[in-house]
Amino acid sequence: MLGAIIGDIVGSRFEFNNIRSKKFDLIGRRSSMTDDSIMTCAVDEALLEGAEESGIIDSLKKWGKMYPDAGYGRRFLFWVLSDNTAPIYSFGNGAAMRVSGAGWFANSADEAAKLAKKVTAVTHNHPYGLKGGEVVALCIYYARLGKSKEFIKEYVSKHYNLDFNYALLRDSYGFDETCEGSVPQAIYCFLISKNFEDCLRTTISIGGDCDTTAAISCAIAEAYYKEIDKKIISEVTPLIDAQVFSVLDRCYLKMSKEGKYTASYYPFNRK
Repeated sequence: MLGAIIGDIVGSRFEFNNIRSKKFDLIGRRSSMTDDSIMTCAVDEALLEGAEESGIIDSLKKWGKMYPDAGYGRRFLFWVLSDNTAPIYSFGNGAAMRVSGAGWFANSADEAAKLAKKVTAVTHNHPYGLKGGEVVALCIYYARLGKSKEFIKEYVSKHYNLDFNYALLRDSYGFDETCEGSVPQAIYCFLISKNFEDCLRTTISIGGDCDTTAAISCAIAEAYYKEIDKKIISEVTPLIDAQVFSVLDRCYLKMSKEGKYTASYYPFNRK
């Protein structure tokens, strides 16, 4: 969850100005939370409140209206601002960037898949959208449990082709807002990474919709590496709003009490 938000904020200023290098300052003048952070928080709050369909819809719309200029896709923003509650049959990568809480809250792989479907299907009910949300949630769940990268790769390969080459991706990968065109690339960047920061820099360096791909890859990396450098946190946290931290506090405290979270990098009950 925090990993997803860090990936989003660091990637935000490169989304339409790809850098194609791992060498960059983490934060710049144009760095900010975008829709990836806001919708991650909306899903987390819905999960905290029981993840009923009406509650998920209400949470997505509430947070979307609180941050209407966060960079949503046109169809999704129209849904947020309207009275419509029917799903929009989207296969965009919004399904995958907001789903990390499902992987953290779940007590089994089956529950992770069910939670992912619940928080995804209210908008992204296209098969590709549902697949993207489920695969990312399961990657986070398996990473949280300590499964190896080989195990995670084998699981993902049943759903996506991961036959990429980093140098070729960095040179030629283009902007793609679909799950099919961004989820496997994001997961690949996690799989070849050495630590959380390397995952962050690797993902942003391949370009494309890099705030979203970094939100996805870094959500998995947080669960897998069990640590985020405090220097990264110190640079990013001034850009995270208090109401977002309020939800994160509740999430991490809940997981800590349930024994799902033991790392020391998240400062509980921030004032």
